[in-house]
Amino acid sequence: MTRLGLAARRLRPGAAPLAAALLLAACAVPQWQKPGTPQSEIERAMGRPTLAEPLAGGGERLLYSRQPAGQQVYHMDFDAGHRLVRVTQVLTEQHFQALRIDVDTRETVRAFFGPPAWVDRVARFEGEVWNYRLLENNLPRLAHVHIDPRGVVRRVMFTDEILGDFDPGR
Repeated sequence: MTRLGLAARRLRPGAAPLAAALLLAACAVPQWQKPGTPQSEIERAMGRPTLAEPLAGGGERLLYSRQPAGQQVYHMDFDAGHRLVRVTQVLTEQHFQALRIDVDTRETVRAFFGPPAWVDRVARFEGEVWNYRLLENNLPRLAHVHIDPRGVVRRVMFTDEILGDFDPGR
């Protein structure tokens, strides 16, 4: 008997529906959704969005964030007829570099990127540092958005995210 056959025989009763549900959940990937799909169908497959924002012309943007552990935030834009127009992954250095220093605010950052993975305070800056995980060229990176006490973006910085406990001496 094959390994797959042995594994199938070892499944406990009731495990098959769970396996089917996991496979169906795996199909609910934002970038796989097709333009023209009704919003209700997307929400049924994807679940509740992290944020919802109105768009010009009567449309709506659903924001699905994989923060704090994930490295993606998806905008799913719908037209006034509640049909999917586009899906955009926005956690990129290019999008963070487009933030307008001394103009953008805590609210505009949250509306575009969603809630940060975590918030820090640092000694040489009066205010909060919102940290977002992202992948750039398949490398884990961090975007650090410095927001002053009035809620205005003052600086954006990037660092590499060191994952795991790498010790070259071992």
